[in-house]
Amino acid sequence: MNERAIKLYEEATEFAYKTVGKEHAGKSYFQGVIAGKFAELIVKECIDCAVWVGKSNHNPVEPIHTAHAVKRRIEKHFGVEE
Repeated sequence: MNERAIKLYEEATEFAYKTVGKEHAGKSYFQGVIAGKFAELIVKECIDCAVWVGKSNHNPVEPIHTAHAVKRRIEKHFGVEE
């Protein structure tokens, strides 16, 4: 995992501690809360990437080019290589 993804996972874990409680750590419900929040945070980051591309794109382009630009931005943001 890249540094940003690790930070999101840590944020999700902290959320689980605050909402479920440390005494439930290790239980499946606790892990489910982490997984759900982690997924939510990743989706929000992806939306932010798409918005960034939309705001920085001042030239009208074909939708496929815009989609490719969003894909590349998300890959770069999370350090994912195809």
